[in-house]
Amino acid sequence: MELRIPVGRDEVWAEHLAGDGVPVVLLHPGIGDSRVWDLVMPGLTGHRVVRYDVRGYGRSAPPTTEFSLLGDLVAVLDQLGLERVLMVGCSMGGGTAIGLALKQPERVVGLALLCPGVPGFPWPDEPELDAEADALREARDVEGMVRLALRLWAAAGDDDAAVAQLRSAVPAWFEQRQYLKEDPPVYDRLHELQAPTAVMVGDKDRPILAAIAGATAARIPGAEFIWMPGADHLPSLRDPAKVLDTILRLAR
Repeated sequence: MELRIPVGRDEVWAEHLAGDGVPVVLLHPGIGDSRVWDLVMPGLTGHRVVRYDVRGYGRSAPPTTEFSLLGDLVAVLDQLGLERVLMVGCSMGGGTAIGLALKQPERVVGLALLCPGVPGFPWPDEPELDAEADALREARDVEGMVRLALRLWAAAGDDDAAVAQLRSAVPAWFEQRQYLKEDPPVYDRLHELQAPTAVMVGDKDRPILAAIAGATAARIPGAEFIWMPGADHLPSLRDPAKVLDTILRLAR
């Protein structure tokens, strides 16, 4: 069932599928929208599943007021009456999932983190890349930004699905910045996580993301680290079977 869920003065597009067991909540990366899970969804038939587009991404309208990713996640879960969930987050969504597990640990029964972005990780400076992205953003050059994103995040190939994801995300990169409030850093609190956790990353992702994933798995007690040959920053498109297997193991 498709829904429009109010989040403050705005609303987000969501899909809520009825089913049994612990609800599975899918959070998309900042380089795509919730359609990034399309190849995984058929394998979740029979499970209760929720996915939604962050404000400005995919089928959700651009934000008109200040918001945070974690705040919107809590609002969606509250309005759907989801008290205990399995969180599956890719990149940007992975950071939000970790934030929920720290803010409301009783609510999270497990974490599947795909090439997670982790607020607070000491990301190295990249002045040339930042200048290139800033120039494209100032010019509102959608196609130029898509080409840059393909170079950075889609090393496994610029197929139609990858291009569609990036093209869907770029407008949010133009519209979000003045409204998006950063969530608190979590990197130095990873040792506090108690939920069963799997951290996944592909060998074609950027080296810095492989480093983040490895460091994240090492800091979370008992976390499983899963290497994904041939996958880039869109693992649910590149190896949906392995992603699905990980979700189903954590959902048992």
